[in-house]
Amino acid sequence: MKAIQSIRGMHDILPDDIHAWQFLESRLRELLDGYGYREIRLPAVEFTDLFARSIGDVTDIVEKEMYTFEDRNGDRLSLRPEGTAGCVRAGIEHGLLHNQVQRLWYQGPMFRHERPQKGRYRQFHQVGMEIFGVPGPDVDAELLAFTARLWKALGLRNLRLELNTLGTPASRLRYRERLIGYFEAHRDGLDVEAVRRLHENPLRLLDSKHPETAAIARGAPTLIEDLDTESRAHFDGLCAHLDALDIAYTHNPRLVRGLDYYTHTVFEWITDELGAQGTVCAGGRYDGLVEQLGGRSTPAIGLAMGLERLVSLLVDQGAVTARAGPDIYLVVPGDTAAGPQALTLAERLRDQLPGLQLLLNCGGGSMKSQMKKADRAGARYAVILGPDEIAAGTVVVKALRDPESSQLTVAQQDLAALMQARLGRQSGGWN
Repeated sequence: MKAIQSIRGMHDILPDDIHAWQFLESRLRELLDGYGYREIRLPAVEFTDLFARSIGDVTDIVEKEMYTFEDRNGDRLSLRPEGTAGCVRAGIEHGLLHNQVQRLWYQGPMFRHERPQKGRYRQFHQVGMEIFGVPGPDVDAELLAFTARLWKALGLRNLRLELNTLGTPASRLRYRERLIGYFEAHRDGLDVEAVRRLHENPLRLLDSKHPETAAIARGAPTLIEDLDTESRAHFDGLCAHLDALDIAYTHNPRLVRGLDYYTHTVFEWITDELGAQGTVCAGGRYDGLVEQLGGRSTPAIGLAMGLERLVSLLVDQGAVTARAGPDIYLVVPGDTAAGPQALTLAERLRDQLPGLQLLLNCGGGSMKSQMKKADRAGARYAVILGPDEIAAGTVVVKALRDPESSQLTVAQQDLAALMQARLGRQSGGWN
């Protein structure tokens, strides 16, 4: 019978790889707490209409990439391709947004039926941050300050920030008309997809991957010329805050992002070390989305960061090391009658030294085979509890990573003190 394998573009995260994920997630949680964000947990499946209304009908995500199906009730549902729409829906539904300031964050898998490649998968993981109820550029700057601090906390290098403004809907409408006129004049050079989208979503042509269309787009007019006073003041204010914080950035007038709901600020943090999928964190302001989804007008800004890409960067740059093995491997040679005493000793040590990493040999085996297992596990110490030790109330302690250290025999009641002295704060910060 043929073995069942994982679906293309949906990967297992194996135990040998999970340490980098846990390192990233723990640093994120620490910083999110420090900035006053609260976690919200959202469903992975929503009504398809939520994404059609928020992301936009004429986008690759809605047209080509969403996993959409009808359930047994005939409702049209989709696996979430991104998190902002669901967070806004939850905020409206549960009364979290009107006349309130909310800093929310979430994490979990997202789903898009894209062509799998390094850094782009059909199931991928994101952490998202959303701020509701604050209209000014100061909160935009704080969000970017958070990301800059996160890169330092993770030990990441060579990330650059690109910024743009999409202005208010009114200024974008003026720009849209100029953009359509420009691309109409070059219509013969556009690809079929660009021609189809020209009058529905001309901004999407600015980041086209089609070579001929991309070449034409490089000569297109920029939005900055159509900005109204409000839009220019918001963008200038953001840049002033970033300058004061000494956060370097580049104004990229071609940056538009792939979702229709953005207004004013849009940004991307980019690396050149991951090939084509170089954006590791991106987002922007979406002041009209809450009202568009049925709530009251609420200013908002958010971001999403791709965990797969950040983990790859952490590993490639050596910012995270492989997880060490357990502190202790408890070897139980000889008769299986030693099992109850070994379990009792292991649980007592865990009580005495919270945070101790202890692996108990289960299933029997000779002394030689168990010592090999202890070594393969990467344990720092083997603690041996055989029939002779049980009779004497002792254990044998053998250092596995220090060949110069001698083997010791100690009383069982003194083992915790010895391990605390040997391992110190490397095993959980004991007092």
